[in-house]
Amino acid sequence: MDKILRVRMSSKPEYSIEEVGDYAGIGGRALTSKVIFTEVPPLCHPLGPENKLVIAPGLMSGSAAAISGRLSVGCKSPLTGTIKESNAGGQAAQVLAKIGYAAIILEGESPEGKLYTLIVRKDSVEIVPADDITGLNNYAAVEKLVAKYGEKCAYMSIGSAGERKMANSSIAVTDMELRPTRHCGRGGVGAVMASKGIKALVLDDAGCSVRKPVNDEAFKAANKEFIAGIKKHAVSGQGLPAYGTNVLANVINEAGGFPTNNFTTGQFDKVHNISGETQAETETSRGGLATHGCHRGCVIQCSGTYVDKDGNYITKQPEYETVWAHGANCGIDDLDAIARMDRMDDDFGLDTIEMGATIGVAMEAGLCEFGDAEGAMKLVREVGEGTPLGRILGSGAAVAAKTFGIERAPVVKGQAMPAYDPRPIQGIGVTYATTPMGADHTAGYAIATNILKVGGFVDPLKPQGQIELSRNLQIATAAIDSTGMCLFIAFPILDQPETFNAFVDLINAFHGLNLTADDVTALGKDILTWEREFNKRAGFTKEHDRLPMYFKRERLAPHDAIFDVTDEELDQVFNW
Repeated sequence: MDKILRVRMSSKPEYSIEEVGDYAGIGGRALTSKVIFTEVPPLCHPLGPENKLVIAPGLMSGSAAAISGRLSVGCKSPLTGTIKESNAGGQAAQVLAKIGYAAIILEGESPEGKLYTLIVRKDSVEIVPADDITGLNNYAAVEKLVAKYGEKCAYMSIGSAGERKMANSSIAVTDMELRPTRHCGRGGVGAVMASKGIKALVLDDAGCSVRKPVNDEAFKAANKEFIAGIKKHAVSGQGLPAYGTNVLANVINEAGGFPTNNFTTGQFDKVHNISGETQAETETSRGGLATHGCHRGCVIQCSGTYVDKDGNYITKQPEYETVWAHGANCGIDDLDAIARMDRMDDDFGLDTIEMGATIGVAMEAGLCEFGDAEGAMKLVREVGEGTPLGRILGSGAAVAAKTFGIERAPVVKGQAMPAYDPRPIQGIGVTYATTPMGADHTAGYAIATNILKVGGFVDPLKPQGQIELSRNLQIATAAIDSTGMCLFIAFPILDQPETFNAFVDLINAFHGLNLTADDVTALGKDILTWEREFNKRAGFTKEHDRLPMYFKRERLAPHDAIFDVTDEELDQVFNW
């Protein structure tokens, strides 16, 4: 990965290939955030020509390293106004890295609203009109692309939400079955891709080989130990492969932190009907899959395939956050309805977390009743059809709450909170408040230590220790996001020193480096510093690093909990 592809959109789209230059030695989130920090004016409009969309595989993507196929997409977010890194699995990162690109940078703006397909091969780049797929949603668009370019490519695309530049639009990435099921979901990155005039990317690694390590023997030894560590950990080796990410439904519900009916209570009395255990049993009994990988090289296999009662494919296994967002948060306990909404979200190109949170707000506003699955599906269809109501809902939970006069909007910096209430799980509340990305659980997954007791234990109901916990996790996560590794490697890394050592050895052997744990920490701090400085220049202050006031006022059953980490403590997260 020694080159960068710049695509400049205008009335005459053009491209150039350049050396990585000042961006050498970094990948994934580190690369996307550094490019945005360095090249994008912080006060620009997210949909204007000054913004850029950066697509970057991780440092280890395209290699034989286990679980290294995560892709980062960065820009200034139309949802939050902050810097944004949105992350996805699927095949794109592995393929793009094998072609040899550290990043694709999309610049400029769509010429007169026209959309193009970008085709990237080993020795060629094409920018061709996307007239044949413009107006299509992701499943139909990808089907046409596969028929034209073949089954050996990876594809990225936007659906109708992206084409309409909705602030909740995602970028779909095809999985191993060439389905558009893996999404760079958060922050409205699909709208930015549309503003650049790109409907789809075709990534073709024909003639390319797996990236080779500098030290082959050391790489193989470290990879073997790394895989062994992942497989022997209870979470990454047992819980996730058996039940997928939705293994957390019963766990978080028991902890009293499962937001229900738009964050009005912390437990859902019908959680069993939508739990990971029930989901896996439903999938396997119908002929679907409860254990499956989202990209080649995955050794956790926490995805799956959800089919209907007749065995017909509906969608990939809905993730925990999706099951919560379209399930408990809306008072819905019907897995089939949740799966259908997941399919629609993927097809239209929508972030499931933001969409479910928005429907929860709409339900509180009286657009339909909590528990009304048909009503919820109708609201998602409104977004897909681009009706006036759909345009409001497609703008996210914060906009919907303002439109309908609802205070209880579970958002930070304009982005909806995921499936963990911050009142009984205070560490995740610190992350929601302070991450540069807007409310985001993956930015510093305090659930690991607050609830799962991974990497120690910090009492989730008390404010003590939460600042240090979130700070350390945000630093570590930023570094992991830069490698192309799945975030779930954090579980064995936090608990097993030998697995962390193998992780560092793997990077060193591949790149011929001598990184230490301190170097990994330093990288994480650098990334967060770039991101926070961008936000500062965009007008964000420490007062934006706060949860909505009602989380400090409204007590949550069953623990009668409020979020009581003080503002003064929140301001200490990035003091290092």
